Amino acid sequence: MSPPFAARLPQPPSSPVPPGPLPRLRDPMWQRGHTLLVVLMLITAVIGVVGAGFFAVGSGDAAGSGLSLLYALLPLPALLGCFFWLDRYEPEPWHYKLAAVVWGGVVAVAIALAAQIFVSETFDLSDPVLATFIAPVTEEPAKCLFLVLTFLRMRRVIDGVIDGLVFAGLVGLGFAFVENIGYYAGAYVGIDETGIEGAGATTVTFVLRGIMSPFAHPMFTAAFGIAVGLAVSQRSRLKRALLWSAGLLGSVLLHGIWNGGVSYLGGGGFLIAYAFTGLLLAATVVLAAVARRNQGRYLTRALTDIARRGWLVADEIPFIASLSYRRKAVKHARTHGGRISAKATRRYQRDAITMAFLYAGVIDRMPKPHAVERVDAFLAEMRILRPYAVLPPPLRFASPPVGPYGQGYGQTHGPGPYAVPPYGRAPSVPPGPAAPHYGMNTPYAPRPQPRPADVPPNAPGPDSPEPHRRE
Repeated sequence: MSPPFAARLPQPPSSPVPPGPLPRLRDPMWQRGHTLLVVLMLITAVIGVVGAGFFAVGSGDAAGSGLSLLYALLPLPALLGCFFWLDRYEPEPWHYKLAAVVWGGVVAVAIALAAQIFVSETFDLSDPVLATFIAPVTEEPAKCLFLVLTFLRMRRVIDGVIDGLVFAGLVGLGFAFVENIGYYAGAYVGIDETGIEGAGATTVTFVLRGIMSPFAHPMFTAAFGIAVGLAVSQRSRLKRALLWSAGLLGSVLLHGIWNGGVSYLGGGGFLIAYAFTGLLLAATVVLAAVARRNQGRYLTRALTDIARRGWLVADEIPFIASLSYRRKAVKHARTHGGRISAKATRRYQRDAITMAFLYAGVIDRMPKPHAVERVDAFLAEMRILRPYAVLPPPLRFASPPVGPYGQGYGQTHGPGPYAVPPYGRAPSVPPGPAAPHYGMNTPYAPRPQPRPADVPPNAPGPDSPEPHRRE
């Protein structure tokens, strides 16, 4: 374990940025097979584009095909923006988020379509039965499989409910996008339940699917996403399997209720199913908002404890933990240091965020794979990036300190988001013994130094119990 680096104070705007480009740095979160997965994802995306065009051609002419594609694309940017907004505190790798959309739109559609064709040709089932019972049982497992594979490969960065909701929602959006193209094309040629055809039928279908229920598929899969997020904190494989099973069952039931209301009860059933799923969607939105807020508070407390250990200057915390101050810091770096400095600042923020969540997992005795080594790797990379990052002058807050780190996810003991004013200027106290260590013979201890007043009083310190050791 390398000793913690001596983080430098934020540079004033006039500080020169080292000449030349940023050094080439290996991402500490890099995994074997990354390049292969990216290539496979791009190939699959190309296949998906061809498949979407095939579905659109089913409308019979160029006008119908163009209208089907247009209506499928119209709500997509706003819907994607919702999930990217939800993922802003700890952004997941872009290629995994893109892979979620591609999986939902290509792989999940292919699996579900093949299974439904097999069932319909093997058994003599009516359309309502196929829609209510077969479609949910074939489509939801196909979508949820991406989250299972992502969890198995990406446990090191999946931290909880937010990540599960984000990946589930993106898979659902990809699936709904391709499915909507098929429905719009079918409406154009008059093979849907509206009884009309042409552009008018396609527009009616767009209102029903693209405006009134755009979050239907994401919400169905969100039940499994929440279960995956909760399973992260479970050590028992049995509890994890039970959570996954309950989440999958919830996804299938929600999908079945939605389809069954329309298939068996007509317009009235649609209104009942719409009201029921609307209430569930509202509850999901509230859950997502609360979880997102708690994630920000959790990040702030972790960074505060990291600063106490001497691995980070406390004045930098707002420019890492606060979404608005992150943007201001990047803008400041671009103004006073140029494009290279802005790029270094963004990566410095990302490294600090990921390192903080890895560190918090160790302190909370739920470490990700190789968490200790990766914390060290991120600290080393931050030491290289810091001279290139030009942060704004330290902020001054007139607010009490945040609550003790580790007293529950999302709990606070004071209205202020950061430390005692003036931020980073605290009276000295006699130095105490080194902080405790964790990991396998790898002490996480700063050099003896005063304990600043902006440190949460119950944060892990010299008097903490014996920390967890990774097996």
